[in-house]
Amino acid sequence: MSGFSTRGQTAAVIFRVQWDTSAKSTVANVKLMQPQSAHRPTARDISLGLAPYLLWGVFPLYFHALQPAGALEVIVHRAVWGLASCLLVLVFMRRLGQLRRAMSNRTIFARLSVAGLLIAINWTTYVYAVQSGHTVDAALGYFINPLVTVVLGMVVLKERITRLQTAAVVLGVIAVVIIVVGLGNLPWVSLVLAGSFGAYALVKKDVANQVEPIEGMAVETMAISVPLVGYYIWLLTQNQTSIQNYSPANALPLGWHVALLVGAGAVTMIPLVLFAAAAKRLPLTVIGMLQYVNPIIQLIIGVLVFHEAMQPTRWVATGVIWIALVVLTVDAVRTGRQNAHLQSAN
Repeated sequence: MSGFSTRGQTAAVIFRVQWDTSAKSTVANVKLMQPQSAHRPTARDISLGLAPYLLWGVFPLYFHALQPAGALEVIVHRAVWGLASCLLVLVFMRRLGQLRRAMSNRTIFARLSVAGLLIAINWTTYVYAVQSGHTVDAALGYFINPLVTVVLGMVVLKERITRLQTAAVVLGVIAVVIIVVGLGNLPWVSLVLAGSFGAYALVKKDVANQVEPIEGMAVETMAISVPLVGYYIWLLTQNQTSIQNYSPANALPLGWHVALLVGAGAVTMIPLVLFAAAAKRLPLTVIGMLQYVNPIIQLIIGVLVFHEAMQPTRWVATGVIWIALVVLTVDAVRTGRQNAHLQSAN
């Protein structure tokens, strides 16, 4: 990540590698960069940047509506139809050559294949959380993801972290301890979501700038589609797919259920395309602020729409997480300004 000091690398990773594993997934494909011009972002730019996070935020409503399809069955459709959507877009844009180049590079293909496995774990955990009454835990996972990114940067990449980053990580640990002690269980959904996407971002770190978002998503979904299709064929032979066992008593007609399953691929790609366009227009600091819109909406949906329990202990832990994120954001903004001054001086 040229142009960033060692001291500021981890903070930069947080803004460069955004997280939608609801889709919060393929966003690590996007090459975040400062806009070429120094103009102040317009209302239209902000709206464009806000749009993907709003879409990601309401994903719980979409995946909840896919029941009675289980989490892994949903991921089969999301991967297969996501791959089909990517290929259609690449054909339309005449960019299949770029996809072939990415696949012919062994290092890039291997990295993206591993990334595909990690994002499949992330997606499956997320859909399971939504469908099993743990949307609040999923939101918490997305809140703590930037803290996990900092820890991975320190432990795996041996990056030095600032005092503010250290304080933020300590606050994150305290929040987890509060949940464990107060509720008597480990928030495994939150930790798996944050950990799997943190690992995904780490794997993508060296190749994200070499592959465009749609090409990256195509390779990742291609890598996981083969075993997922094999699983779906097994479900068919066992007469266990949601389509085979769909009941007229379900909330939606069978045709709508099938349409939503197929549409899972497109709804994964659309926010990614919007995000890629917004990332070229908005400063990293603005993108970094907007990323919290997603888990905030998910938290609201979990509490007000799905009526999930939000015990006082969870509110306290979430408040501690928010304080940690404020500290982390202040540090990232300050580091970004320092790096900008250094670049202008050079």
